[in-house]
Amino acid sequence: MHSSRVSIWFFIGILLAVYGALIASYGCIELATKHSAHVVLANLHAPVWWGGLLGILGLFYAIKFRPGRSGK
Repeated sequence: MHSSRVSIWFFIGILLAVYGALIASYGCIELATKHSAHVVLANLHAPVWWGGLLGILGLFYAIKFRPGRSGK
């Protein structure tokens, strides 16, 4: 009998990837329009870096724990 269980880490990976894409796209728009938030370290472009990091981490989890993968 097949097990139809999907790991919670797959869904967490999808969620992190979506949030990462949203944050990174906001950061890219912020860079393109030169309208950044008035914070001390605005020149570091934190939304781009954190969005990219979340996206990479989310893709890692989504690929590693994808349903239907043979073996664990």
